[in-house]
Amino acid sequence: MTYYLPVTLPSSFGEAIIKTEAALKVEGFGVISRIDLRETFKAKIGIDFRPYTILGACNPKLAYEALQIEDKVGTMLPCNVVVQEIDSQHTEVAAIDPVASMQEIENADLTRAAGEVRAKLARVMELLEAGATASV
Repeated sequence: MTYYLPVTLPSSFGEAIIKTEAALKVEGFGVISRIDLRETFKAKIGIDFRPYTILGACNPKLAYEALQIEDKVGTMLPCNVVVQEIDSQHTEVAAIDPVASMQEIENADLTRAAGEVRAKLARVMELLEAGATASV
């Protein structure tokens, strides 16, 4: 089992972030954190890195439900979505697969909840792929 759900877009990095945030919103996710690794690596260790941003995506309703099932699941929240430049006209978007990330937690209710989140993130990837030639 792979631990992420990927799609490659024929878009610039900036366009891909906009499209990703829009697709996440369609499935009830908001971006509650944004980590710009390119900027961080440059500022902290003086290294140039390709455009690479980690979006912390959260669907509040589903996060609340998961925390009611297993209160330590917050260590795995939010759902990270990576947007990284492949070249000037192609960007990869990859979302965590919550089913894979929660395999070690033996809780059938949490497995079911993770499956619901995975389905929503898979639809985000499908929206992005379908919108590769049109706006999301």
